[in-house]
Amino acid sequence: MERCRGRGAAGLARVVALALAACLAAGAGPPRIDPVRVGTSADYAPFSYAEGASADPEGFDLELVRAWAEDRNRALVLVRFRWPDLLGDLESGRFDLAASGITVRPERSAAGLFTVPLAETSVWALARGETASGGVAALDRPGIRIAVNAGGHLERVARARFPHATLVAVADNEAVIGLLVEGRVHAVLTDDVEAPHWATRIHEPLARVGPLSLDRKAWLVRPDQAVLADDLDAWLLDREADGTLSSLRAKWLGAATARTADPLGALLAAIDERLALMPLVAAAKGREGAPLEVPERERLVVERALADLHAEAERTGRESPPAAPVRALFRVQLETAKQVQARAAADPDLPRTAAPDLDSVLRPALLRIGAREASLLLRLPPDLDRAAVRAAARSALRAAYLDDAQRDAVADAIFACSEGSAQRVRARATKPASSGSSAHVP
Repeated sequence: MERCRGRGAAGLARVVALALAACLAAGAGPPRIDPVRVGTSADYAPFSYAEGASADPEGFDLELVRAWAEDRNRALVLVRFRWPDLLGDLESGRFDLAASGITVRPERSAAGLFTVPLAETSVWALARGETASGGVAALDRPGIRIAVNAGGHLERVARARFPHATLVAVADNEAVIGLLVEGRVHAVLTDDVEAPHWATRIHEPLARVGPLSLDRKAWLVRPDQAVLADDLDAWLLDREADGTLSSLRAKWLGAATARTADPLGALLAAIDERLALMPLVAAAKGREGAPLEVPERERLVVERALADLHAEAERTGRESPPAAPVRALFRVQLETAKQVQARAAADPDLPRTAAPDLDSVLRPALLRIGAREASLLLRLPPDLDRAAVRAAARSALRAAYLDDAQRDAVADAIFACSEGSAQRVRARATKPASSGSSAHVP
């Protein structure tokens, strides 16, 4: 150590380098640095739960994020959050990402960076048979008490679907089912993967009312951690391709849980996330007196998408689709987005005051999603089938105010990107070896 001090910074750097080389030679790998702080609720089985306040959380999200950390040689620090505090904790920097069965929602997209989807779930109400015999209408009436986790996605669903019932918002998600067990409420809201865990707590058959919504689960990353989000996306796409994600879904969520992180599915999810922000954009524009159509902004969005695509292609060594269909895809999205905004603006029930600021929050969020789309376009297979893409888009594009004609237009634009990549592949395969750089590539 005295020698290191005598040689100054250069000597210390050499000692560190030699120590690192020794670790690598011994097969130990580099030391784990820069711990990643992971926010988790530990109250939402099977995504994240713990047997007690001091127990280590486990579940689908925790096993998955620990596998990523092991592969990337990163240390993890788990930070517990309460659902009402999720976005505030993310903004304040308590953690770098949240991994706890986080539902993709517009206000969360505005606050952070979602990864590609990990899973899909559907929301249901659980009630005793006599209460639920009339379905949603039987629960949505005065005198009916429905318990739901406070501050989470389920509370939003409950308030939208049961406006006439009395909602009991509970800060501790694990305590929600207890209110039904004790007879203090008539029903509770949960999802199809959490419901089996709750069913073990009550010794009588429960009726299911729903589904009330179909949702995507993803990890939510701080907006200033784009490099981390990109790495998580790349890792999750690879784990979907090699079967790891399917295996973990079957283990924790059930064998029938669908794939979500293949390139096409993830791209459609990103487009849907973008379009789901449009009612907020319409509300913000209406509040701020901004025009619905801003041509210079649209040009910026398209050119930014192309720049993101080319930068990611250079970084990863992947070949990008031709520029023309990529431009067309983003223009289709912009046209669809304007139509959604117009329909939302004409909706008398659209709240205007709750929308985030247009320039400082919503537009940066849209650009973040656009960058993820560009990255996913590079992974899109070059041999997609048009009918299959249309079918996938009709299922995956669920944002409010959309119609099937718009879904088909987006699907056709995605297919054109895939077809353009396929043409390039075929052109390279048939290009004469002696033709040099003069060969025409469509």
